[in-house]
Amino acid sequence: MAEKKFNSTLAENRKARHDYTVLESFECGICLVGTEVKSVRRGGVSLAGAFAAVLGGELWLVGADISAYEYGNRFNHNPKRNRKLLVHSREVLDMKRKTEAKGLTLVPLKMYLKHGRVKLELGVCRGKALYDKRESLKKKAIKRDMERI
Repeated sequence: MAEKKFNSTLAENRKARHDYTVLESFECGICLVGTEVKSVRRGGVSLAGAFAAVLGGELWLVGADISAYEYGNRFNHNPKRNRKLLVHSREVLDMKRKTEAKGLTLVPLKMYLKHGRVKLELGVCRGKALYDKRESLKKKAIKRDMERI
């Protein structure tokens, strides 16, 4: 019997696309403990304010909030802990090189399930200035008005 392949979005960082210009995106795995996976599947994750950093030759997700699993009792996890991201070592070097460039950062864009595993889409981003954000909002409003007509 063929295996069903579903991709479902668990969390999305919509503010990231408003605050940053996404230059490139990567897919990576994430190391989670059992109660974290259950909490993520229930939608208890927030990527707002999170970022990724290369620490000690490894890629880490910093500042993501995965809420405690309500039935986890003493086996529950720390909601704000740093989580290791799973990528090839050459990709870690590539991301480190890109983030050392002026003004670039690694921002989590969305978390989703792929073949039953939790994946994270990570973007190499450049921060937008205030006038760029206003320009994006104007373009979005014009596009919405054109579709309405």
